[in-house]
Amino acid sequence: MARLIDPAIEKLSNTIYEMGQDAITCFSLAVDSYLEDRQTAPQVHDLSEKIRKNYYSVEDQIFDIMLKYQPIAEDFRFIRSSTEIAYAYSRFGRYAYDMSLVRETYGGVTECVNEGLTETSTRVKKMIRDAVVSFKELDIRKAIEIETREEKVDKIYRERIPQLVNSDNTKCALMETLILRYLERIADHAVFMSDAVNYIVTGKHKIEPSG
Repeated sequence: MARLIDPAIEKLSNTIYEMGQDAITCFSLAVDSYLEDRQTAPQVHDLSEKIRKNYYSVEDQIFDIMLKYQPIAEDFRFIRSSTEIAYAYSRFGRYAYDMSLVRETYGGVTECVNEGLTETSTRVKKMIRDAVVSFKELDIRKAIEIETREEKVDKIYRERIPQLVNSDNTKCALMETLILRYLERIADHAVFMSDAVNYIVTGKHKIEPSG
């Protein structure tokens, strides 16, 4: 039987899912245009702002739900984690905009070798997509996969930064360092989201891989 709280929970879930779809688009636009040496900062900025405004909408909806209804434990876990997940999406948008500004600030990337960025951005893009699906479907398996992928992103970051310190091309090294740092931070937030999904489903924060 439908409860009075159910439409409000569904609206909240849909708002966050929309944020997730916008985060995927925003990130893809920022990183792809960087690698393709295209200027898209204004478009990325607009998407980032849309995500940020939806973050405030999520906060308002949560406040409204807490005032009007008496959430049971399962609902409360979802509501509490919704703030964390919406915040993660807002960071995805912000980091995407920061990435788009790197090219605008330092110039084109045609002289730079970006194979490592291509691999890392592909991995992070997959993490974002899985984070969106994991929350929408409350899929713990995808949440666990996100944590595993984040370890690989960290490994690439740790190995690549010392190489860039000794690079002959200071401009390219600086740009790649910044982009790698943003990608590493986005990956961290994706793991943060996966932990929130696990908490919604199990009431526990630590994800323990099966088998």
